[in-house]
Amino acid sequence: MQTNKPTIIAVTGASASGKSLFAQTIYDELLPELGSSGIAIIKEDAYYKHQSHLSMAERIKTNYDHPNAFEHSLLSQHLSQLSANKSVDIPTYCYKTHTRLDDTQHLAPTPIILIEGILLFADEQLRDKFDIKIYIDTPLDICLVRRIKRDTLERSRSIASITEQYLTTVRPMYHQHIEPNKLFADIVVTRGGKNRMAIEMLKAKIRQLMQRRL
Repeated sequence: MQTNKPTIIAVTGASASGKSLFAQTIYDELLPELGSSGIAIIKEDAYYKHQSHLSMAERIKTNYDHPNAFEHSLLSQHLSQLSANKSVDIPTYCYKTHTRLDDTQHLAPTPIILIEGILLFADEQLRDKFDIKIYIDTPLDICLVRRIKRDTLERSRSIASITEQYLTTVRPMYHQHIEPNKLFADIVVTRGGKNRMAIEMLKAKIRQLMQRRL
C-alpha cells in the first residue's frame, strides 16, 4: 500500500444528533475488514481544553458548546501530522471532572481517519483538512431526549442540570455555531445515526478509496 495522504472524513451535527453513533458504526463495521492499520476514529471531545487550573465550580460554568471550549489548534496540528503520515498522542478528556486526564492515546496514521464532533465545521482551519464532510441533521427535540438519557446514565448528571445547560448554552450555540455550518457539508444525513442507506454509501466510498491505494 502506498504511503499517500490519509482520507479524513468529518461527521458533525448537534449534540446527541447521532453523529457519534454514525461514525462509530462505520468504524466498527469496517474494522474487521480494514484492520486497525486501515481505519481510525477521533473524537473532537478529546480536545476540550485542559481545565485543571480551575475549580470544579468554574469548570461547570464553562460553555462546552462554544468553539472556545476546544483546543482546535492542537486538533488541527494533529490532523496535519497524521496527513504527513506521522503519529500523534490524542488527549483523554473526563466528563465527570470536566478536564483532561494525564493519559493520552497514541494514534498512528491510517488510510482512513474518521473524526466526529459538534463544532468541526465552525473552524475554517479544521474544515480545510477534511476530505469528506458529513452533517447529521436531527430535530432538536429528539436530540434533547437523547441527551437527557445519555447524560443521566453515562455522565452521572441530573435532569435539572442537563435541561438548564440545554436552554442556556446548547440550544443557543447550536443556532449560532452548528446549524449555520451545515452549508459546508458534502452530505447531509437525515434520520440520525441509524440511517443504513447513508452508512452503506459511506462504507462503499471508503472501500473505493482503499482500492485506489492498492
